[in-house]
Amino acid sequence: MNKLKYIAVLAFLGTVGISELSAQIKEEQLILNRKREPEVKKIEKKKTSVVQEKNYPPDNKKKEDSLNLKYDIVNVPPVSDFKTTEIQGEDISPKFSNDYQSNYFRLGYGNYGKFVGDANVSGKIQENVEVGADVHYLSTSGLKKDYDWDSKQNQAKIGGYANIYTETGKFNIDANYAFNNYNYYGIYALTPPNNDVDLKQKVNKFSVNGYYDHYSNDILNNVRVKSYFLNDHFGAKENYADLEANLSKHDFVVTDGVSANGDLGINLETVNSKFDILNKNTNNQFNFTLSPKVTFYKGDSYLLIGSDFSFLNSKNSNNLTDESKNNKFYWFLKAEVLVAAADEFKFYGGIDGGLKLNTYGNLLEENPFLISDLTLTPTETKYHFYFGLKGDVDQTFKYDVNAGFSKVNNAQFFYNNNLFDSNIAADRQGYDYANTFSSIYDNGTLMEVKGDLQAFPMENLTVDAGLHFMKYKLDNLEEVYYKPLFQFNLGAKYTMLEKKLNLGFKAYFVTDRTSNAYEISDIAAIPNYTTFEKTNEKVGGYADINLSAEYKIHKNFSIFALGNNLLGAKYQNYLGYKVLGAQVVGGVKITF
Repeated sequence: MNKLKYIAVLAFLGTVGISELSAQIKEEQLILNRKREPEVKKIEKKKTSVVQEKNYPPDNKKKEDSLNLKYDIVNVPPVSDFKTTEIQGEDISPKFSNDYQSNYFRLGYGNYGKFVGDANVSGKIQENVEVGADVHYLSTSGLKKDYDWDSKQNQAKIGGYANIYTETGKFNIDANYAFNNYNYYGIYALTPPNNDVDLKQKVNKFSVNGYYDHYSNDILNNVRVKSYFLNDHFGAKENYADLEANLSKHDFVVTDGVSANGDLGINLETVNSKFDILNKNTNNQFNFTLSPKVTFYKGDSYLLIGSDFSFLNSKNSNNLTDESKNNKFYWFLKAEVLVAAADEFKFYGGIDGGLKLNTYGNLLEENPFLISDLTLTPTETKYHFYFGLKGDVDQTFKYDVNAGFSKVNNAQFFYNNNLFDSNIAADRQGYDYANTFSSIYDNGTLMEVKGDLQAFPMENLTVDAGLHFMKYKLDNLEEVYYKPLFQFNLGAKYTMLEKKLNLGFKAYFVTDRTSNAYEISDIAAIPNYTTFEKTNEKVGGYADINLSAEYKIHKNFSIFALGNNLLGAKYQNYLGYKVLGAQVVGGVKITF
């Protein structure tokens, strides 16, 4: 019977895929009372090492968590934030949930000269104090057969963290340094005069973060601090800090059967960006927000009423124009209602909005090929209406489907840069081959439809899927650059052979995107290049399929194999920048 069961499972996996687990450090699957639960950060789970009398999380914390309208089934957005970097695919190596071991060391090597190395070491220095360190490294030799110039990349991140558990709350502190060393290799319009042209870019980022969660929601709820310092190869510098405090009074009785939570969020966010090439833009932004809200709940149903009051101070300057200053107050209405007809059917809807500070550091995570000279403008979601349906069917099928409509001011998009120096004889910098991108803004509306589901058809099998449809209508731009109309992801994960073998599958499907592009003509009769802009260039859609396997030979020793972008299509996320083709990496992993 067991053999037939395995044969049936393998047949199923041959058609819909196998499994995917994030390889990010400090994540695991937490299973309580035989319920299949989404992945949680290890820092959140470590409280289980403290004696049960402390009752973490308290009942009022549980109620607060249950009011999360977004219903992120796997603790990620409905559509995965997967982003193939231009020379690598997503690492979907599986991790074992049985006999969890927090310390490990992993090495792997594959084609395209791809080398991966990871390590995590942690331990208790006191009963309620844990410290640890993470190290991650990845490098590839790039697309040597596709480009005559250098397209290699290497990146690393090293950090330390501490988790401290007290009688009244928990602390987490982490600090890390990361670098990304790569090249502006996406040259499509103007061929360099020689193959050894210097296209180097390097970004360094040092981050310090802290978080305190108070077990009781009586006045103090939690405090969070985020900060980083960033610089790059061309002299750009950015400092960012974000302080968020939540004050609350929970579980006070309104009438029989109706209780309420009162919350006040306080947020201070500041960013200073300075660029050292071209126009030498300087951007300073400061945002102060108060977010009062009251939530009335009865059983699993609730009504939330609140507002955001924001004050924005921003300054922008460059070497072409005088400094511009802006001081402005914003008000955003927030309201949510959820009607829980049953666990299987929960209807919800609401309105929200807010300000988002666009920073060089955050935009680089989405597009690393930005020019090191940007005008940074906050994006205002004036209002966002949404409604949806979600549910949990007998803990075997979870889903969330919703639709929304937003009015957005200064929506941010990427567009391709032209040549900065059109002189044919120019001693050209590596970013000056029409191979970089800038940030552009426009006002408009956005219509979205999102869906997310997770199913558990068998004991050791999980299947998940997500979709995202978005349609912009802009006031000025004729085209919406680098925003696909439709995205879809499908995955599965399966363990077998008494959980010694973990198998994974993940597929991503993205439709065509639109960009601008430049044609450059070399006319010998004149000293300059002549350029022509095309505003409706198509960057083709793609399908990206990833497989993984890890076999545990010994409780402390595993071998693994990763297959990324197995269809082999060298598609482009951004015009000119091909990704690596089919990649296979094999290696060993030691856990302890």
